[in-house]
Amino acid sequence: MASYRLEFTLSAVKELEDLPRKDLARVMGRIEGLSANPRPLGCEKLSDQERYRVRQGNYRILYGVNDPQQLVTIVKIGHRREVYR
Repeated sequence: MASYRLEFTLSAVKELEDLPRKDLARVMGRIEGLSANPRPLGCEKLSDQERYRVRQGNYRILYGVNDPQQLVTIVKIGHRREVYR
């Protein structure tokens, strides 16, 4: 299986920088795993959008997948109680 490129929106980069250090490594590991498999076990397609979400502890990673270009775009990263607002 070919590897997908990872791309971050500016807002996702800021949200990533604001994560506590203890959670940053786990979230980044989960994001890097999306390059090998953009639809891993446990991912869910969001309704009304062409986006997916994966869980990492109390955090959610929202992203879009462009299969023809083999690109995963990380849109939003946040705590589970705030990420969908």
